Amino acid sequence: MSAWMAKLRERAAISPFRSAAAPGSERDSAPGRRPPSPFWIMVQKEFGDHIRSWRFMILLGIVTLACIGSIYASVTALKNGAGASGASGQADAASSFLFLKMFTESDGSLPNFLTFLSFLAPLIGIAIGFDAVNSERNKGTLSRVISQPVHRDDFLNAKFVAGLLLIAVVVFSLGFLVMGMGLLTIGYPPSPEEFWRVVVALIVTTVYVGLWLNLSLLFSVRFRQAATSALSGIAIWIFFLVFYGMIVNLVGNVTAPSDPSDALAVMHQQDWLMLLQRLSPAYLFQEAASTLLLPDVRTLNPFVTQDQAYLALNAPLPFGQSLLLVWPQVVAIVAETALSFAASYVAFMRQEIRSRS
Repeated sequence: MSAWMAKLRERAAISPFRSAAAPGSERDSAPGRRPPSPFWIMVQKEFGDHIRSWRFMILLGIVTLACIGSIYASVTALKNGAGASGASGQADAASSFLFLKMFTESDGSLPNFLTFLSFLAPLIGIAIGFDAVNSERNKGTLSRVISQPVHRDDFLNAKFVAGLLLIAVVVFSLGFLVMGMGLLTIGYPPSPEEFWRVVVALIVTTVYVGLWLNLSLLFSVRFRQAATSALSGIAIWIFFLVFYGMIVNLVGNVTAPSDPSDALAVMHQQDWLMLLQRLSPAYLFQEAASTLLLPDVRTLNPFVTQDQAYLALNAPLPFGQSLLLVWPQVVAIVAETALSFAASYVAFMRQEIRSRS
């Protein structure tokens, strides 16, 4: 910590007397080279600390093993499906978007990759940020960093940027792991459209996990003890993952129209329930990721009239149309991520920082 503080102090303290005292130094010999800013020094330090921590390695190992198990289940399902379609003469239809099925298919023994990712990926964000601020405060290093000639908000911004970079590395590594193992096992390369569908889905996943990172940062700023902030983040995660859907179903049962034959009342109630469901970030992510990875999904509306079903083309949506279909969900996830970071930013900037306070 002392070496890092010395490096931060050296980069942040800009003094004209230092350069005048050593005109022939190595720093002056490269006039076009600028030293890195204190912000990026803090980002590098946080990123390195996360990479070397046992907590991150253990959690990454659990997520990786779960993803490998989902790959095995999807490969088994694809082989069984290919054999059945080959026997019935429908191999061409079964091979449509075969590479994307590596992310969405399962033989029933384990959930698919998308389900595992939506279930376990938020834990990475919670694990990265639950003690990001309160641990520095309890160790007394927060006041030492803020006392350096750096902007106060650079501390929290560096925590967020380093965590988001690490999340992006993990998510894209897992996604490319699935793609690589798919190439080795099924021998079917992805088309350009399939590749971009996967890339955009991984970007949406990164933003979604960034939401949980920001929530854990908010709890880390708000609570003094790391255990309290960790339990708060896990409680919110379990609530939206398990209990929120149950609550919405209970609300639907209570507010069900007395006359089931009243189509207008039923549609109004279902629209209201869908709005409640979409307040959950987990539901928004599930809609966005599944639509991007399943080109056969043509609508997210629970009600489709007979005329619409009759006139709809029995063909998968192009990538641009799928992205347009889930654009409101993507914007909502980005907005929730931005709002959670804004809340943690305001809470941190309004706090009084004292030594070991």
